[in-house]
Amino acid sequence: MSYGFLDIASTPSVRAAQAEMGIDQFWSDFSGDRKMDRFTEGEKAFIAERDSFYMATVSETGWPYIQHRGGPAGFLKVVDDRTLAFADYRGNRQYISTGNLAASDKASLFLMDYPRRARLKIYAHVEKLALDEDPAITALVTDAGYRGKAERIFKVRLEAFDWNCPQHITPRFTEKEVAAAVRPLQERLAELEKENAALRAGVGAA
Repeated sequence: MSYGFLDIASTPSVRAAQAEMGIDQFWSDFSGDRKMDRFTEGEKAFIAERDSFYMATVSETGWPYIQHRGGPAGFLKVVDDRTLAFADYRGNRQYISTGNLAASDKASLFLMDYPRRARLKIYAHVEKLALDEDPAITALVTDAGYRGKAERIFKVRLEAFDWNCPQHITPRFTEKEVAAAVRPLQERLAELEKENAALRAGVGAA
């Protein structure tokens, strides 16, 4: 049975490394439907919650380049069960990922959920679109309230995906998540301070 993600990742050198570690038989005997070339509702919901991801491309020199992409939660849009898209906002204007994708459309995306220690990894082909090339996708991915200036659209066609185990992922929280977590404590503290003030006032009047 095809594994999907590892069918792409398992090059001869990777298989040699697996053999060296004594686990090559595990993967060669693996059975089960792990094709994972269509996003399910679980992946779609996970993607919709993300406010950042990492994208790896490779240059003509063979050197990989990893870029962090960020925006409002859900800026990486699910077009259908095999397609994602996002607006490419102006940054430091080096255009390394854009140039790499012109030479090879292959990319790898890592989507992280640090609080829940989950990560979704994706192999995909990425197509660059002008802002006026596909009005429907441009309308889907652009956010009028976001301060960034969109320069192009990247359309991401899924090849395969997989989930990593949570080992060694250190939980991290955004400012918004921390604020939400401590809000009940702050509210309770305010109540206690109000009660203390009332008690002091009562003692002073006695």
